[in-house]
Amino acid sequence: MKSIAERLQDKTDQLTRAERQLSQTIMQNYPASGLGTITTLASAAEVSTPTVARLVQKIGFTGFPDFQAHLHKELNEKISGPIAKREGWANNAPNEHIINRFTDAVIDNIKHSLADIDTELFDQACQKLSDVDRRIFVVGGRITRTLADYFFLHMQVIRNNVTHISSSSNAWPHYLIDVTEGDIVVIFDIRRYENSTLKLAEMVREKGAEIILFTDQWKSPISNYASHSFSSRIAVPSAWDSNVTCMLLAEIVIAEVQEHHWDTTKERMQDLENMFDRTRFFRKFS
Repeated sequence: MKSIAERLQDKTDQLTRAERQLSQTIMQNYPASGLGTITTLASAAEVSTPTVARLVQKIGFTGFPDFQAHLHKELNEKISGPIAKREGWANNAPNEHIINRFTDAVIDNIKHSLADIDTELFDQACQKLSDVDRRIFVVGGRITRTLADYFFLHMQVIRNNVTHISSSSNAWPHYLIDVTEGDIVVIFDIRRYENSTLKLAEMVREKGAEIILFTDQWKSPISNYASHSFSSRIAVPSAWDSNVTCMLLAEIVIAEVQEHHWDTTKERMQDLENMFDRTRFFRKFS
C-alpha cells in the first residue's frame, strides 16, 4: 500500500492551490504534522477544514479519521526497531520457505519502487552527477554507510572530485568546510532516520549545495532539503530492512552516469587497471 506522502505526490497535478498548500504543510513534518485535529491541521496550513476533508478523500481515504489511522500505522512502522519488526512478522508467517518468501518480498519491493520513479527527475539527477564542474560528496549512516561506500567507490572511478564523508558525525565539519554552492551531496538514509544525518543535510543546504537522497517509501525528513529523492521499498520478512532495492537504484544511477563521459571514464579505468597490474593487486590466471 502506498504511503500518504506517495499519494500526495501522485495527485500533485490534480490539487487546487489550497490543497497544494495543505499538502506542503503535511509534508513539512511528515507524518507528525497530520496527527492533530482537523482544525489544527487546517489552521497550520491556513486553509478551511472542508479543504482538509476534500484532500484526504481525493487521495483515497473515507475521511479524516481514516487518514489519521493510516498516518499512525506509518509512524509505528517508521519507529519500530528490529525486535518489534521480527515479532510482527513471526505472528503472521506463511508456511512457504524463507527463500521464497523473502525473494517474493524483494521482487515486489523492486516492482513498486521502479513504478514510482519519475524518469525525467531521474535523468536530471544523473545529469547533475555527471557534471564534472560539480564536486560530489557521499555519506551514509549506521547501516547505510555500506551503500554510501559502494556508491562512492564506483563514482570515484567514473569521475574526479568525489569525496566520501566519514559516517562519524564528529568528523563531518572537516568535510563540510569544503562544501560550496553548486556541489552535490549524496545521502543514504532509511528508517530509523538519524538525527545527525538530518543536521548534516541542514548545513549542506545552508551552504547552497544540492542533496540527492536515497531513502525508503516513508521518506527521510531529509527529503525536505533534497532536490532529488529516490525512494525504495524496504520491508521484508526479517528483523532487518532490505537494502536490495536501494542498491539497485544506486547501481542504475552509477550505470547512467558512467555513460555520460565514457571516453574519460574509460581512460580512468585503464589507468586504474595499470596500477592494479603493477602492484599485482589481483591474481592473474593467464
